[in-house]
Amino acid sequence: MNANLQQSEYANPASPPEMVAIEGSNPQNLPMLPPATEPENQLQEFGRQVSEFLAKLPEYTGRFFSDYKGLIINLGLFLAAIVTVKVVLAILDALNDIPLLSPTFELVGISYSTWFTFRYLLKDSTRQELSADIESLKQQIFGSNGSEM
Repeated sequence: MNANLQQSEYANPASPPEMVAIEGSNPQNLPMLPPATEPENQLQEFGRQVSEFLAKLPEYTGRFFSDYKGLIINLGLFLAAIVTVKVVLAILDALNDIPLLSPTFELVGISYSTWFTFRYLLKDSTRQELSADIESLKQQIFGSNGSEM
């Protein structure tokens, strides 16, 4: 008789108050499963946090740049100097691989060094002229206070 009763209860799903899962049990005391929308809420919360972070990202980067402006500029100049030196060395290495060009550069360097030595370094008067030229160049570059450096 129980089998017939259970079949009739399951046959009519439109009337849930008449259904009893276990005789003598109270439906409020049964363990409940979490609602199916909870993972979706966690996903929505994560998405909201990500969108808030992305919305504030320009503000964060602007504040970071204003706080560390000098450091960032110095770091950029340092990296640019390293890249420039590497490029110049690569170009010079490529030029040295060209036949007869390397000995020509050496000959030009030796000739200029010899001329500079005879022109400016042998006599006292020409050394003073070189010193005056250097001081004049310093004043042109650094201004009138360049001699105090």
